[in-house]
Amino acid sequence: MSIDRRDFFKVLGVTGVTLATGKRLGAAPGMESRQEFYGMLYDSTRCAGCQGCEFACAEANGLPTPDLQDLPVAGIERKANETRRTVINAYSTSKGEMYLKRQCMHCNDPACAAACLTRAMYKTHDGSVIWRGDKCMGCRYCMVSCPFDVPKFEYFSANPKIEKCDMCYERIKEGKMPACAENCPTEAIIFGKRRELLAIARKRIHDNPGTYYDHIYGEHEAGGTGLLYLSAVPFEELGLKTTLQKSSYPALTKGFLYAVPSIFVLWPALLLGLQQATKDNNHNEEEDHE
Repeated sequence: MSIDRRDFFKVLGVTGVTLATGKRLGAAPGMESRQEFYGMLYDSTRCAGCQGCEFACAEANGLPTPDLQDLPVAGIERKANETRRTVINAYSTSKGEMYLKRQCMHCNDPACAAACLTRAMYKTHDGSVIWRGDKCMGCRYCMVSCPFDVPKFEYFSANPKIEKCDMCYERIKEGKMPACAENCPTEAIIFGKRRELLAIARKRIHDNPGTYYDHIYGEHEAGGTGLLYLSAVPFEELGLKTTLQKSSYPALTKGFLYAVPSIFVLWPALLLGLQQATKDNNHNEEEDHE
């Protein structure tokens, strides 16, 4: 995950243009057109906690096979990390034990992509938020900016990556659905266009008022997300953040970023470039001496 001097100066140039023109780096081209994204609807009332989604995700993405002894237990929070992109947790709720799937939320206007100077973290036209290793300079701003604390860094790897769910982006391009949705035996996970998923969720709530809590988590939270939740209980009982703002988090920074001097935004990239250039020069000098 390195960036050479030529790419470094490209970053500086693009960042300068971004500040001058008022266009954000993180959004995919055409994001302003509000195209319809794919997403997933997770209905916790249908989840049996089998963890089939975890095993399917690991197999589809070349991740380690989940530990068979690592089961969802109420009171113990299991988190997605550099070796697993999704997890199932158990919760003791006002309506008994329930389960919840956690993964990247694939925000409509993702803070991780907005914070990425090199567009390594990227919102695709299909709706998946993906990480592109060939563009990453290792700043990890995506980790700091995510309101859901999703991106994880491989600290102990010789070639570290940012690990997170990408909604099986490559499978979607092939006309397939995400592995977790395809392999859910209870159909607790549905894949489709976000607008259609919202319609399904609203119908379930309307037709079964005694079964569902009257709210679709992700419809408006943080500006809207690609992963939508249905539940029988208030979402705070399932460990989800319920104090998030309704507008997207990148919207908070737009005016500030275009008002401050460019040096404050360019400084981290400048320091990185100087460090890389110095390292390369020292390496060349050592070769000359040899």
